[in-house]
Amino acid sequence: MSNLLLPLLTTIAERAKANFVKKTRQTSVVQEQFLRDLLQAHKNTEIGRKYGLKDIKTIEQFQAQIPVLSFSGYEPYIESIAQGKNNVLTPDSVVYLNTTSGSTGKQKLIPVTQRFQNSLGWANLTCIGFLSEALRAKQLKFGKLLVTNTAQITGRTSGGIDYGPGGTGVMRMGKFLYEQLFAHPYETLKANDSVTRHYLCFLFALRDPSMRGIGANFPMLILRTCNYLERYAEDLIRDLETGTIASWLKLEPEIRAFLERQWLPAPARAAQLREILKSEGRLTPKLVWPQLSFIATARGGTSDFYLERFPNYLDNTPVFGAVFATAEGTLSIYHDLNDNGSILAIETGFFEFISEDQWEAEHPKTLLATEVKAGELYRILMTNYSGFYRYDIGDVVEVVGFYEQAPLIVFRHRRGGILSSTTEKTTESHATQVMQALQQEFGLPLEDFCITLSENEFPAHYLVNIELAPSHELSNPQAFLASFDQKLKEINVYYQAKRRDQVPSPRLRILASGSFAIVRQRQLQKGIPDSQLKFPHISEDRGFLAGLTVEQEIRLTGDLA
Repeated sequence: MSNLLLPLLTTIAERAKANFVKKTRQTSVVQEQFLRDLLQAHKNTEIGRKYGLKDIKTIEQFQAQIPVLSFSGYEPYIESIAQGKNNVLTPDSVVYLNTTSGSTGKQKLIPVTQRFQNSLGWANLTCIGFLSEALRAKQLKFGKLLVTNTAQITGRTSGGIDYGPGGTGVMRMGKFLYEQLFAHPYETLKANDSVTRHYLCFLFALRDPSMRGIGANFPMLILRTCNYLERYAEDLIRDLETGTIASWLKLEPEIRAFLERQWLPAPARAAQLREILKSEGRLTPKLVWPQLSFIATARGGTSDFYLERFPNYLDNTPVFGAVFATAEGTLSIYHDLNDNGSILAIETGFFEFISEDQWEAEHPKTLLATEVKAGELYRILMTNYSGFYRYDIGDVVEVVGFYEQAPLIVFRHRRGGILSSTTEKTTESHATQVMQALQQEFGLPLEDFCITLSENEFPAHYLVNIELAPSHELSNPQAFLASFDQKLKEINVYYQAKRRDQVPSPRLRILASGSFAIVRQRQLQKGIPDSQLKFPHISEDRGFLAGLTVEQEIRLTGDLA
């Protein structure tokens, strides 16, 4: 049945895409109408009465009457919603609360209504339409994909509202849609244990050698998925051959019983995979699914550091960004393969942009979508059906061009995600560009890296903490560190200026193998869902890497402090 529905879904998605493209030609009109409709719908809510939404007739009035607020300005309202109070931020019932990852601060709860979810659903359909057409242009095909996000909620508030990761809410409310897209039963995603969930998704997806895609929130998670396939290859082949589901999995009995009823042996496929394992020495997604057409995962920010390692497992499989989304809403929609630029999602929210010269202003002036300039960085504000108005999400984006009249944006870093020994403001984007260049210069793949500051010193030294990929050595660490210093000067002009006489020389620390796996496990133990796991590549937390084994610390010549 699902094989018949998938072409229908693709057709609907391509129509959604065509309709969206038409609207990008009237970006100002679409944005203004979105705001009018939202204010009309929300005017009698608690916050609507506070800010006089019913009296607002123009964008200028909207900007004058409603202040720019961060999450703290909404927290008391959301606490009331969680306790069961209605008509607070939205007139619609809150059916779910998205949790933010909490990897860059305190975890937040974001109200989700059906109207809000519907707007995001159309954005998701639109991106599938773009993907389908982009693949066809390269003589590739859209089709079923493997996804390992959890479908289990995290908990329920005192007011009886379920809460959990945004992806979980999307899947639960769009279950029928996603059942058509997944190459494995929806029930595989109900397993609580992450390794078990990955294993089950692989087990069912491996039956179909024509699977087309793999999706995960972040590139790091795609690499983890590839590692799991390699690690559990023998067990997976055995279960395929015998029609069993491994007894060692941490699997809830009712889910095991359900899946065992769906599971049948596939000895011919098992034999094929065993031959691949024998001849190649491992299983990779591209080896077991030779028709793999796309990887759907985040682009921009620090993604490029991980994307460089994709060919080792995925050959030249195109990478598609899908949507640039947070728990608070969808900001943009990707329109092509292997492209970091994404189109502002003009139908999911009303967006404003704060230019760099206004970032420190108490009441910053904002620009509309059609007023931004290519090549400039902006903080982005959103107003949408989750009940946020002029909400400062904390993300910094770069406008890289326009698609018709809608800006093309790239996520660069979180505001506040900045490292300073004095006031030089090194961002994650700066750090990632430098480390990518160093990997190429020295032919040295890194497992991961994080730049921190030395303790008990002011001004502090940059500590360049790296973990080498297995079986690799850094033959000239002094040259590596000197090149880091020079490249950061070239990319961050403020670092260059301060490095002359204010910022002391950086130091290189080579960490023991497995160090960053320990750090990620610490994050998971704090309650960050594994599908939302983001790893910071800069941190002002002096204790972020505490307790890890430093195998070697290197200083530049003349650094005697």
